[in-house]
Amino acid sequence: MVSQETINHVKQLINEKEIFVASKTYCPYCHATIKTLFKELNVPKSKALVLQLNEMDDGAEIQQALFEINGQKTVPNIYINGKHVGGNDKLQDLKESGELEDLLEPILE
Repeated sequence: MVSQETINHVKQLINEKEIFVASKTYCPYCHATIKTLFKELNVPKSKALVLQLNEMDDGAEIQQALFEINGQKTVPNIYINGKHVGGNDKLQDLKESGELEDLLEPILE
């Protein structure tokens, strides 16, 4: 269990930019998420906060806080406009259905 202070800090990070991704550098699903958002859909990197948890001193704490916030233990852990999307599988499902472009429309204008 992490402190309420850490949970509040993570909630702040989630809302800092339009897109929040908790990632790990060695995770292929994280790479797929980043490719989808930044290369395929051309989301400006200035609109996103991508945290590489395995390169952060408090990465494990942040991952645990995310689990306490949304119940997801795995990465990537994705938020768009402050709303939890889920992982890469959910992101790809949204892309296939066309819903992802709708979610990103205000960001891409």
